[in-house]
Amino acid sequence: MPTTTAAQKRAQAKVDYDAFLAGCPSRQLLDRISDKWVALILAALGSDGQVGQGADCDGGPRSMRYSELSRRLTGVSQKMLTQTLRSLERDGLVTRTVTPTVPVTVTYELTDLGLSLHTLMRGIKVWAEAHMDEVLANCEEYDNRTA
Repeated sequence: MPTTTAAQKRAQAKVDYDAFLAGCPSRQLLDRISDKWVALILAALGSDGQVGQGADCDGGPRSMRYSELSRRLTGVSQKMLTQTLRSLERDGLVTRTVTPTVPVTVTYELTDLGLSLHTLMRGIKVWAEAHMDEVLANCEEYDNRTA
């Protein structure tokens, strides 16, 4: 029986990935990246930081401090933001840089892998903002029909 290297095993697994199968690792990844906070963190780190009314304010990726992210993501708890950033760092989507200042400065930035996902997630965010009125109207119509 021939021995396969780790690289060969990874290459074969990549061919075998099928998110429709219960045991597929890509299903776990889909579960993690479909979280609303992941989408919003990726959108925030991938934008120029300008806030507009649903405006498409994407001046390119930038690093942000934890406090900036917390202010930008209204409603996220400190615990959830910390857990989500750690998960994104573990998956290689975000880098965390600690600068020894007083107080210590910690910034987060998208990696190349995170930037590739940001492009997709930003599209979903823009779609949601553009179609929210239609979705709300459909929900109201449905609720009236079924009441």
